[in-house]
Amino acid sequence: MSTHDEQWNAVDDYFARTLTPVDAALDAAVKASDAAGLPQIAVSGLQGKFLNLLAQLQGARRILEIGTLGGYSTIWMARALPEGGRLVSLEFDPRHAEVARGNIAVAGLADVVEVRVGAALESLAALQREGAEPFDLFFIDADKANNANYVRWALELGRPGSVIVVDNVVRGGGVVRYDDGDAGNAGTRAALEFIADEPRLDGTAVQTVGARGYDGFALARIVS
Repeated sequence: MSTHDEQWNAVDDYFARTLTPVDAALDAAVKASDAAGLPQIAVSGLQGKFLNLLAQLQGARRILEIGTLGGYSTIWMARALPEGGRLVSLEFDPRHAEVARGNIAVAGLADVVEVRVGAALESLAALQREGAEPFDLFFIDADKANNANYVRWALELGRPGSVIVVDNVVRGGGVVRYDDGDAGNAGTRAALEFIADEPRLDGTAVQTVGARGYDGFALARIVS
C-alpha cells in the first residue's frame, strides 16, 4: 500500500467515524452479505450517506436502483423516502436478491422496497410496459458493459428533473484505457458519451479515493 493510499484511507476512516454513526441495521446487512459470500463491492458508508442526502435533496418519492447486491445502498436510499415513497431495486442474481430482502426486512423497509429478480434490461422493459410512474432518482451500479443502456432506460423511465447516478465510472483509471478490451470500461465510456451527447441530459463526473480505492461516479439530470 502506498503512502497516498494510507492517507486516503485514514481520511476516509475519520470522515466515517465523524459523519456516519454506528448503525445496527447497516452493520447487520454487511455481516449477512459477507456471511453469504457476496462480493465485497457495495458502496461505502460515506457513499451510502451521500446517496441518502441526494435523495432527500431531490425530494425523491420514487427511486429505481439497478444492481441490488446485498441491499446496503438500497437501505440508505429507502430511508430517505417520505411516507408513501417507493424504491424498486433490480437484481440479476437470485441469491443476492434473497440476502438483500432479508437485510431490507431487518432494516424495517420491506414495505417500502421491492426487489425484482432477472436481467435488468428485461425488468426495465417490464416497468415500461406496466406504465410505471416516473422515477425521481436512479442509482446505476450493475454490470458496467450495459451502463449506456441503463442510462437510456433511466431517460425513458424518468421525468424532467430526475437525477441519475452511475457508480464506478473511473474503475482505477480503466475508463481511459481504450485498448484493453474491457467491456466494463467500454460500457462506462459509452454511458458518459451518451450523457454528453443527449440534449435531454446534463451531467458531470467526479473522481473519488478512499475505502473503495480509486473510482468515482457520474451525475446527470434530465433537463427536458
